Amino acid sequence: MMYPEPTVADAIRSLVPKAEFYTTDDVPTYINLNGETQPTDSQITAEKTRLKGVFDGNEYQRKREVEYPSVVDQLDDIYHNGIDAWKATIKTTKDKYPKP
Repeated sequence: MMYPEPTVADAIRSLVPKAEFYTTDDVPTYINLNGETQPTDSQITAEKTRLKGVFDGNEYQRKREVEYPSVVDQLDDIYHNGIDAWKATIKTTKDKYPKP
């Protein structure tokens, strides 16, 4: 599964979760701020940068997700081979993509 990098819209949602807005070419148009203060361009840029750092820091999670067996296959593995065999299967992927 491909995950897109954080956008201006993601930054605005993070800064003012109740705001109603849309973006065109990453330019926001606010419809209703629901009592919140409109974020400045520099606040949006800083939040987008922060979210990008979080996104980049969680790359190992996205890589693991692709390689883990499906939940059905994992449960089947546990049923037929036991918890220790399942742990060994999962550990292979965890070792391949360790947490930073």
